[in-house]
Amino acid sequence: MKLTIWLNNLVILLFFNFFCARGQTISLEQIQQKARDQYPLTQQQNLLQESNQRLLQNINKANLPQLLFNGQASYQSEVTSITSPVAGLEIAAPAKDQYRITAEITQSLYDGGLRKSRQIVQQLNTEVESQRLEVELYKLREQVNQYYFALILLEQQAVQAAMVQKDLAIGINRVKAQIANGLSFRSNLSVLQAEYLKAGQRITELQNTRNGYLQALSLLINEPLPPTIQLIRPVAPVLLSKSAIQRPELLLYQKQIQALEAQKKMVDIALRPGVSLFGQGGYGRPGLNLLNNEFDYFYTTGIRFTWRVNSWYTFKNEKKLLEINKSTTGLQQETFLLHLNLQLTRELAEVTKLEQLIRSDQEIIALRESVKIAARAQLDNAAITANDFLREVNAEDQARQALIIHQVQLLQSQLNYRTLMGN
Repeated sequence: MKLTIWLNNLVILLFFNFFCARGQTISLEQIQQKARDQYPLTQQQNLLQESNQRLLQNINKANLPQLLFNGQASYQSEVTSITSPVAGLEIAAPAKDQYRITAEITQSLYDGGLRKSRQIVQQLNTEVESQRLEVELYKLREQVNQYYFALILLEQQAVQAAMVQKDLAIGINRVKAQIANGLSFRSNLSVLQAEYLKAGQRITELQNTRNGYLQALSLLINEPLPPTIQLIRPVAPVLLSKSAIQRPELLLYQKQIQALEAQKKMVDIALRPGVSLFGQGGYGRPGLNLLNNEFDYFYTTGIRFTWRVNSWYTFKNEKKLLEINKSTTGLQQETFLLHLNLQLTRELAEVTKLEQLIRSDQEIIALRESVKIAARAQLDNAAITANDFLREVNAEDQARQALIIHQVQLLQSQLNYRTLMGN
């Protein structure tokens, strides 16, 4: 058992060196940034931007000359015929089977602003999708926060367990001296030694759990985190007013409304006429001279005016649908803000509660520590049993464990509030 106590004292020493030695450190902000950089959705942002550039290029190419090839073979039941008033003069009628191959090139001069409007809509739609990805990426912060604060809590609990072992080791040494002087029973020593071993088991359990959380964080950031790494404890943030909300969801709703407004303008623009230059050349029978029943080359060039009148049939319904979608987006934003304000209110209440509990914990610890010190002195004088001393050690340990939990929970609630605010 002496060897066991010595080995466990060595474990405590190594444990403190493990957590207190200056080595590699990492902060919550660093892990969040690394997790974001390695998350698959971040790569999707790059693909989205590349896709947008290609779509914009395609829309812009609508302003380039457009070339159309066409081939046609037809048979008509009747053709135009001319009876000559001059005797002996015959005018041959065109053949009923006709053939034509043409190439037509057009160049838009004015499209009413439709091409520019399509570019704006495409860009805004891309910004909407990009912001939707930002909303999903923001959820990653909450997951990282949970792992990070779980690790901080485990570290603090392990340090406290080591402190309990230290108190028990002092008690064990004093009971041994009493046994040697015939002032105590060996059963008292066994009680303290058993609790000492249990505290060691607790440290082992906490260390293994900590390693599991470190491995989870390593997967998120795609980078190994050694067991010796030190997590920098975040500084408690200032809790801002609810009017300072900067959540990515709000920007998403704003982008969606902008995209819907741009689509409404495009519906109006689609009603405008267009003007273009055109040129057509071809080969066929007949050519432009209908009186010539032979294959011939021909061409036509000019300016063309077009007006999509059928757009008037549906434009009112299209604009109404866009207005409905805009109103729906506004309601979604109001619903989001309502639930967000409820969460912020609950988080503020949690912060207030934990601050009160921490003040109470500190008072309890001061009382429990004084009782433990008195119990240690009584144990020295064999005035109490090992069980009595152990009870006071455990009572102080429970008070300190409660303080550790409440302190970590308070910091986590404060950072949760900041995360909910979007800061």
